[in-house]
Amino acid sequence: MKSNETFTLIQEITRLDGTKYIEIGNMMMNGRAELAAERGYIKSVRILQLNISHSQHVINYEKYIGERYEMPDESMTAWEEWQKDDRIMKEFNAILHENHISG
Repeated sequence: MKSNETFTLIQEITRLDGTKYIEIGNMMMNGRAELAAERGYIKSVRILQLNISHSQHVINYEKYIGERYEMPDESMTAWEEWQKDDRIMKEFNAILHENHISG
């Protein structure tokens, strides 16, 4: 397993080209995104929802991301956007729905 994180928030990330996407993470990941913005890897990040419910959908998403990605440390040299397959997108969209956020 690459990482074992507990996800607690939903954030909106603005790419360098100005397009935006929503991601689920935690305060550590939000801090890394802030650092990525300071370094010019992304334009910005903002928290949309704090303290999301730790539902089965969130648990499934944590497991999926944890098995595929390592959490960046402060020495990162780029921002990695997490790719999702169709199956996990159902979980992701369910998390957004249960938190009243449209993707």
